[in-house]
Amino acid sequence: MQVPYELALGWRYTRAGRGTRRNGFISFISGVSMLGIALGVAALIIVLSVMNGFQKEVRDRMLSVVSHIEIYGAGGAALPDLQRTMAQARSNPQVIGAAPFISAQGLIARGEDMKAALVRGIDPALESQVSELGSDMGKSNLSRLVPGEFGIVLGSELARALGVREGDRVTLITPSGQITPAGVVPRLKQMTVVGTFDSGHFEYDSALALMHMDDAARIYRLEGPTGVRLKLRDLHQAREVADQLAGTLTGDLFIRDWTRQNRTWFAAVQVEKRMMSIILTLIVAVAAFNLVSTLVMTVTDKRADIAILRTLGASPRSIMAVFVVQGAMVGVIGTLAGLVLGLGIAFNIDVIVPALEHLFNASFLPKDIYLISRMPSEPQQSDIVPITVIALVLAFLATIYPSWRASRVNPAEALRYE
Repeated sequence: MQVPYELALGWRYTRAGRGTRRNGFISFISGVSMLGIALGVAALIIVLSVMNGFQKEVRDRMLSVVSHIEIYGAGGAALPDLQRTMAQARSNPQVIGAAPFISAQGLIARGEDMKAALVRGIDPALESQVSELGSDMGKSNLSRLVPGEFGIVLGSELARALGVREGDRVTLITPSGQITPAGVVPRLKQMTVVGTFDSGHFEYDSALALMHMDDAARIYRLEGPTGVRLKLRDLHQAREVADQLAGTLTGDLFIRDWTRQNRTWFAAVQVEKRMMSIILTLIVAVAAFNLVSTLVMTVTDKRADIAILRTLGASPRSIMAVFVVQGAMVGVIGTLAGLVLGLGIAFNIDVIVPALEHLFNASFLPKDIYLISRMPSEPQQSDIVPITVIALVLAFLATIYPSWRASRVNPAEALRYE
């Protein structure tokens, strides 16, 4: 099968460099244009993959502590009918687990050290249905929470800040006090640390304390659980399921899903990802439009060749196609190289980043600032396909003007001094 001469000639101009010194210079500029497109595409893929991985990592660690959906009683009071609420919630086909809980706040003191804490009363037997902490009872020590013994499980960072270990005693101070002849005195209760947990999420590891639901009800003087936590088959359906439950549950209840509970953080990540995409796309655009200068120089250098082709019967459209092919080749090769480079780094970033940290003796992700201590990466097709298409489109657009100029070359003028 004979290859059209426009394609063959365009490919020859792309790989020029075996002739004159000037042709070699033009070939060098083509290589630089390819490299610029490749680096821009690779940078986009790597950055967006890391941002996707960061979002997924934080979300998964967050959801190991935070439930997909939480149902509260009005005013923080105990649920009026716990069993009915749990039965109605489980009737939704998306709900695969439900567990009651008590949510409260308090201060945990150890000697002169005192830390604010989010106190959560749980049922250890049901917690595994809604929480990753409860799915591994040996690790989280939830099985040691026995009603009446007033044991408490602390987040690892909270325990470290208080300087306590398993078996130590701490004092839980509740915000509501009791009235005595001396006035209102905060309620204090001595608790025994029966274990710690490490969710991998610094915010919760440094502020969350778990105890048995019966003990929490006695300390906070509640008649029962203040809410129900639900786990779904698909966490991405949390908002839709929450809206469905709002129409099916009876009673004065409030429903909150994990997307609303952490709405500010996820919105900030999406805005940051969008802005980063725009900024890095400009890098690809700059590299793509370097093709304009490359093709203009090629057209200037090949004026005699163009004139000869025109005298042999080539149409302006064919001449234009030659240089469109040249620019398209540069764009395609650069985009494919960037795709391979970007995916190669994105899929191996868990090896590359530790090697760089070891080489420079530095930590790129301090755990107390970025919530996670390793660089995650999750390349997604929804990001990679648009990046590839945009790079190819920009490269094609960059070829239009120089190719049009080539098609307008006057053969008589071009051959006058040849």
